[in-house]
Amino acid sequence: MAVFEYKARGPRGDAISGNMDAVSADGVAARLIEGGLTPVDIRPAREKRNLSNDLNAYFPQSVKLTDVIQFSRQMYSLTRAGVPILSALTGLTATTRNRTLANTLGDIRQSLEAGHDLASALNQHPKVFSPFYVAMIRVGETSGKLQDIFQQLAYYLEREKTTRDQIKKALRYPSFVLTVIVVAIFIVMRYVIPPFAKFFANFGAELPWQTRSLIALSDFFVNNGVWLFGGAALAVTGAIYYVRSDEGRYRWDKFKLRLPLAGPVIYRATLARFTRLFAMAQNAGVPLITGLSVVARALDNAYIEERILTMRNGIERGESIARTAAGSGIFDPLSLQMMAVGEEAGTLDVLLGDVSAYYDQEVEYSIDKLSSAIEPILTVVVAGLVLILAMAIFLPLWDVGAAALHRGR
Repeated sequence: MAVFEYKARGPRGDAISGNMDAVSADGVAARLIEGGLTPVDIRPAREKRNLSNDLNAYFPQSVKLTDVIQFSRQMYSLTRAGVPILSALTGLTATTRNRTLANTLGDIRQSLEAGHDLASALNQHPKVFSPFYVAMIRVGETSGKLQDIFQQLAYYLEREKTTRDQIKKALRYPSFVLTVIVVAIFIVMRYVIPPFAKFFANFGAELPWQTRSLIALSDFFVNNGVWLFGGAALAVTGAIYYVRSDEGRYRWDKFKLRLPLAGPVIYRATLARFTRLFAMAQNAGVPLITGLSVVARALDNAYIEERILTMRNGIERGESIARTAAGSGIFDPLSLQMMAVGEEAGTLDVLLGDVSAYYDQEVEYSIDKLSSAIEPILTVVVAGLVLILAMAIFLPLWDVGAAALHRGR
């Protein structure tokens, strides 16, 4: 469809102008006549330059989780009200503030007009809609429960956002303190220690080992600062590229689960996500093998994904869910017990939903506990740095003062 500019006359001869979407100018004229207007001039609309659109072409807005949540809520409300999908997308395209998402919805609308289903249209935009999101929409279209699927997806994404916000809040203070510590160490090594080293050298006094060590470290930092920063930048870049590889991502995701303080939080959050997604998939009627495949890719952890796919392979061989889950080595006794009971009673989705709610509470408690544990550790680190600096600077000052006092006598 194209956009046309039109000028028309109303029943009383008043001038009316505007824009209209239609296949051709004849279509615009027919719709105007049906509305009691007399067409005067119809021509293709001239594309108006828009600064925000130009900027979005070069610097596209990222589609955040909040945008997808809002889209899911709106689609649920519109489909529940009986609005056709195509009309709903047309309205959302015009009202969505995020230009990247608006362009995405426009592409999806065009795909629907070309005869594709909604899931296939969404699947063309993997950066916006995850594989699990697309799979659930496909199930909703097949089962005729699309509005329920949009509601479940909105709830799931809201829980994901809540968990991410809690983790960010817990790590905000430690990140700030660590940044300040790094900046303070740089300033001390570069601008504070060298003048003190020259001051002590003028007296020719024997310095304690703490001061000698700090001066040597400062000299090394000053003389090799460029190489140190260059090496650090190369190391960070290499680590990023390695983590983005399949092998690096697998090892990093496995290592994250074993971190001293954050590991248990990541583990519980991953279990909460798995049980919630798997319960949604089972409740929506997704086949078991398909559900495990889709959920595994949605967990954002290569190590857990491989374990879940191992479960899927065991189920394909005819083994039970509980047995394959126990063999995967990633589930705790509570999850295994609930899976066994749910599989036997035929209420796997209900029990897994209860488990996900339990893990959500555990994640909140673990995040609070993480914040309480990190703060005293940072306090000890700061106190240790202050103690080392004080001993390295003030001990020789006392010695110099004592020597000067002795010579005065």
